[in-house]
Amino acid sequence: MSAAPNPSAVKAWLLQLQNDIVQALEAVDGAAFLRDEWQRAEGGGGISRLVEEGNVIERGGVNFSHVLGAKLPPSASAHRPDIGGNPWEAMGVSLVIHPRNPYAPTVHMNVRFFSTTNAAGEPVWWFGGGMDLTPYYGFKEDARHFHQTCHDALARFGADLHGKFKQWCDEYFYLKHRQEARGVGGIFFDDHSAEGFEQSFAMTQSVGQSFLKAYLPILEQRKDTPYGERERDFQAYRRGRYVEFNLVFDRGTLFGLQSGGRTEAILMSMPPIVKWRYRWEPEEGTPEAALYSDFLPHRDWLAA
Repeated sequence: MSAAPNPSAVKAWLLQLQNDIVQALEAVDGAAFLRDEWQRAEGGGGISRLVEEGNVIERGGVNFSHVLGAKLPPSASAHRPDIGGNPWEAMGVSLVIHPRNPYAPTVHMNVRFFSTTNAAGEPVWWFGGGMDLTPYYGFKEDARHFHQTCHDALARFGADLHGKFKQWCDEYFYLKHRQEARGVGGIFFDDHSAEGFEQSFAMTQSVGQSFLKAYLPILEQRKDTPYGERERDFQAYRRGRYVEFNLVFDRGTLFGLQSGGRTEAILMSMPPIVKWRYRWEPEEGTPEAALYSDFLPHRDWLAA
C-alpha cells in the first residue's frame, strides 16, 4: 500500500527551496530580495520574494504560496470533472527571472502540489512543475547544459521521463497564435501521481533542486556580456511573447486569477519593459534571425 499524501512535508520542503534559491540569486546579483508575506481571505497565504532593478536581475520573483478553497475554479477542474466543486488546497514555489542583459536568458521554474477529493470523498492529489529557458540571443552550449541538467534530474526515476516531459514542455510553452515556441524549452509535467506519493514527491524534489545547477552557470556566463540599444530593443520585443503566453495560455496564471489569488504575486512573472510591433521581422543573417531559425524550432538538444 502506497504512503498517504503528506502536505506538511511538501510545504516544509517548498519553503526551504524558496529560501535556498533566493540566497543563491542574491549572491549573484548583490541586491537583496524583498520579502512580502500575505494572507488570503478564503484560506492560506504565501511569501513573495522579489527583486526589481537589481545589478543583474532587472525583475525577478521567487514566490511560495499555500492556498485553500471550498470550490475548485474552472481552470483546475476542466479536465477532471469528477473533482469539480470540491474543497482543495494547492501549494508551490514559482519563479521567473528576467535579467537585464539581453544575452542572459529569462528562466521560469515551478514545482507544486495539489490535493482535493472526488465525488466519493476519496483523496485525489498530484504534483506538477518543470522549468524552461527563454533566450533572446541563443547559445547552443547554454541550451544543451539546461536540457542535460533537466535530463539528469529525472534519470533515476525512469528512462522515459525526460523525453516525455521535454515533449510536454515543447507542446505546452507554445504560442499557437504565433506558431512559435516561447523559448528553447526544458521539462514540464502535471497531474503526476501514478508512482505513489513518496516517489512522485522525490521526483519533484529532484526537479526543484536541480534549478540552480541548470540556470546559474548560464547567468554567470552571460550577465557581463557587452550589449547596446539594439540588443535591448530586441529583448523588449521578444519579452512581448512572454506576456502573451502568460496571459493567454498559462494554467498557473489562470488558476491564480480565477481562484482569487494575490494579483501582485501572480503577475510578478511579467517583464518590466516590453515592446510590440506590427509585422516586424528580423533581417536575414542577423543574430536576431538566428533565434527564430536555430533555437525556437523544437529539437533534441542532447542529440550528438
